[in-house]
Amino acid sequence: MEGVSLRENLEQVRERIARAAERSGRQASDITLIAVTKKFPASVIRDAFDLGLREFGENYVQEFEGKFPLLQDLLPQARFQLIGHLQSNKARKASELFRVIQTVDSVKLAQRLDGMGVPMDTMIEVKLSGEESKEGAAPDEIPAIAEALRGSRNLRLTGLMTMPPWSEDPEQTRPYFRQLATLARRENLPHLSMGMSHDLEAAIEEGATHVRVGTALFGRRRKD
Repeated sequence: MEGVSLRENLEQVRERIARAAERSGRQASDITLIAVTKKFPASVIRDAFDLGLREFGENYVQEFEGKFPLLQDLLPQARFQLIGHLQSNKARKASELFRVIQTVDSVKLAQRLDGMGVPMDTMIEVKLSGEESKEGAAPDEIPAIAEALRGSRNLRLTGLMTMPPWSEDPEQTRPYFRQLATLARRENLPHLSMGMSHDLEAAIEEGATHVRVGTALFGRRRKD
């Protein structure tokens, strides 16, 4: 990716975040931009890092395992977050690669991660739609998972995340963002990871503290 193109894209995304924050009476600094780098090589992560990005989201443990050795020198400043589904049998490897896991969706996974003995931040992934393709805990499972995370030795629960059904119309996803915000308030959780390239404004207006942006920064991903 050409640095100038990424620079322009980043400026546009930051402007969108700032405008949405202003509309909702918030500061742009309250919103964490997570650059989603799945399917992109380590060189793209370096380009983004050089432009000031420090939070990166990856979907697949195995894919990021291949990039990780090429990014060691960034680790004191860059923070890599797992934003894709995590199977319990990959908890050990995930704990070696990521400092944040946004997709804890069961008590079993919470306990498995805690058992790895690695300090990390976590979020609970919540499934708010009936789509079989979506992962996450049901809303009524949140209290038990939150209790397990809060009672752990090594994990810090910071908030909730969700992946609503895809729609080009942000107004179709807005109700899911609003519902997640309500659930977070019930659990007294400060952070909400929701909103992507096409609907980050609606997410911010409904309370997002973390937006996960890939396409708007890096363009379309290659097809495998």
